[in-house]
Amino acid sequence: MALPEEDGYRLWLRHARLPAASLASIGDTFDEVVVAAPGLELASGELAEGLAGLLGRRPALREGTPGRNGVWLATRAQAEAVASFVSAAELAALGEEGFLLRRVRRDGGSLTLIVAAREVGVLYGVYELLRRLSVATITENDVVSVPRVKLRMLDHWDNLDGSVERGYAGSSLWDWHKLPHYVDPRYTDYARANASLGINAVALTNVNANALVLSAQYLAKVRALADVFRPYGIRVFLTARFSAPVELGGLPTADPLEPQVRAFWRDKAREIHDFVPDFGGFVVKANSEGQPGPQDYGRTHADGANLLAEALAPYGGHVLWRAFVYSNEVPEDRAKQAYDEFYPLDGAFRDNVVVQVKNGPIDFQPREPHHPLFGAMPETPLALEFQLTQEYLGCATHLVYLGTLFEECLKTDTFARGRGSEVFRVVDGSLHRRELSAMAAVSNVGSDRNWCGHPFAAANWYAYGRLTWNPERTAEELAEEWLAQTFTSDPRFVNAAKTIMLESREACVNYMTPLGLVHLMAWDHHYGPGPWISEGRRDWTSVYFHRAHADGIGFDRSEGGSDAVSQYFSPLKERYGSLETCPERFLLFFHHVSWDRRLANGRTLWDELCHRYSDGVRAVEGFRARWDALRDFVDSARFRHVAALLAVHEREARWWRDACLLYFQTFSQQPFPAELEPPRGTLSEYRAIRHYFVPGI
Repeated sequence: MALPEEDGYRLWLRHARLPAASLASIGDTFDEVVVAAPGLELASGELAEGLAGLLGRRPALREGTPGRNGVWLATRAQAEAVASFVSAAELAALGEEGFLLRRVRRDGGSLTLIVAAREVGVLYGVYELLRRLSVATITENDVVSVPRVKLRMLDHWDNLDGSVERGYAGSSLWDWHKLPHYVDPRYTDYARANASLGINAVALTNVNANALVLSAQYLAKVRALADVFRPYGIRVFLTARFSAPVELGGLPTADPLEPQVRAFWRDKAREIHDFVPDFGGFVVKANSEGQPGPQDYGRTHADGANLLAEALAPYGGHVLWRAFVYSNEVPEDRAKQAYDEFYPLDGAFRDNVVVQVKNGPIDFQPREPHHPLFGAMPETPLALEFQLTQEYLGCATHLVYLGTLFEECLKTDTFARGRGSEVFRVVDGSLHRRELSAMAAVSNVGSDRNWCGHPFAAANWYAYGRLTWNPERTAEELAEEWLAQTFTSDPRFVNAAKTIMLESREACVNYMTPLGLVHLMAWDHHYGPGPWISEGRRDWTSVYFHRAHADGIGFDRSEGGSDAVSQYFSPLKERYGSLETCPERFLLFFHHVSWDRRLANGRTLWDELCHRYSDGVRAVEGFRARWDALRDFVDSARFRHVAALLAVHEREARWWRDACLLYFQTFSQQPFPAELEPPRGTLSEYRAIRHYFVPGI
């Protein structure tokens, strides 16, 4: 029997009908949803709707005390009513956002309690219960869940004209022209999706900021969005253009130490607070890639961040000051510049400032070592910034599950305080005992009906959101959850599709940037290969990063080179700094290596590059075959969509392999291994390819 056609709009919140065996085991245990007191209408409505889809029948909704079976929702305000089931100490341990999910057997029935300090915690508990039902992980044991990270943020690089920088899923979700008078119902569905993952903060605008969003005209529009998001526990952030005092305030300067500039930001913070009482704060990109900042006036990043933090402090707001800074005028290795600028400022920031650091020292590459700032600034909260939108990973045509990238970074040991100093412990504040913590990710959400363009791209949004709540979850667990809720919980499908997801990022690394290569993408739009790019700003060119020459390839960041390895803690700096001990996955990131050097498997570097590129292509060929075998488990619309994109994916993986290897062969002067398929085109043909109007630029 053909499955009903779906378009992906419902994401992981489909709440599809459970199998008959599951329904039989559940029986009538969820036949009613009871709230202990008013104020939980949103949570109870979400639960009733979800249960209606899962069970095929709508539970009764009422207020008061539950009967023999059902779900009882309560907050700390109703502690007395639930005292016989939940102690005061248990409630206190949940904090402001955590929840307790407890099943109680009584009178031959089953009562499920969802208790939290506040309404938003109950809402999070509702989503957890629905998720567990969907993926068949209901247990008799208590579920006590408290978020490990305080600010769990999605950053939109959306512009006021509706375009999205590095956006590959249509135009901006925010229709600024119609706001505030028309509020698209889709904004509510977006808030639901985020709340179901525990995301509690959204930055609406591009880090390459437009000061206009801070004007009263646009703040009225921001207020309309904040009003939609608030019931779902989501606070709105905006990107602050550092030169706004000049552009909006008519001042002659934006110098952060000038009294008139400080007064401008104090007044602006008060004005924003009047529009949005729970305004979260500012995300700032300053003195990077041409953006204005405090260094324009001879001031430091701490001076700039503290200026804004001072203005926001009376309202409980935060500044997330991005550490993605580098200058083309500085002859230093680009990978070192953020560390060199921020490390000396540790302890110089106000308490409500978070320094937001990308996962790696370059720029969201398919693979990089972790950023050396993690662990190096114990007196400063550091936010970890990922990129969900696939700027450097095939845009929206490649199936690349980033859960494995997230896990690899989060669980890397920095050795900042010896063994056991993983990145996730820096980010959640536990390593340096900091209360303020944050994670952020560049959104991959747009106006496309399925939200993220590629049908599998939403998995990255899902995995990231779940990791902000608990950064120790595994990529495999999250892939299983997402597949079961998005397609079907049938283990035959989940196990097969999961292997595609878990292998996809490594395949991408292989056919794009194996063995530690980075930034081989075409100039500007980054769509497709461009290892030959050599013109223009030096540190935006591919040749700056790969340094291919007749004697070898790779960027020497050892002690004898740029010495970027010295920014890492021991034993990492010694491990990365030696050709003998450097992990091969980072080999060409840290070393310039001879084409003839033998690697661990006995192959020369050149032969291994050829094999890695070919492995990537073969992996994508395998994805197509495995997806074809899953036809019976997926509705035809989504099956065809994924199958068509996998065909594009394979073609573009070949394009990457052939173009890069033909180019690097001009330096190695060595033949392609006889056992591998030779390139299908010529280097001149690949270099002649031009793409126009690529999305995201």
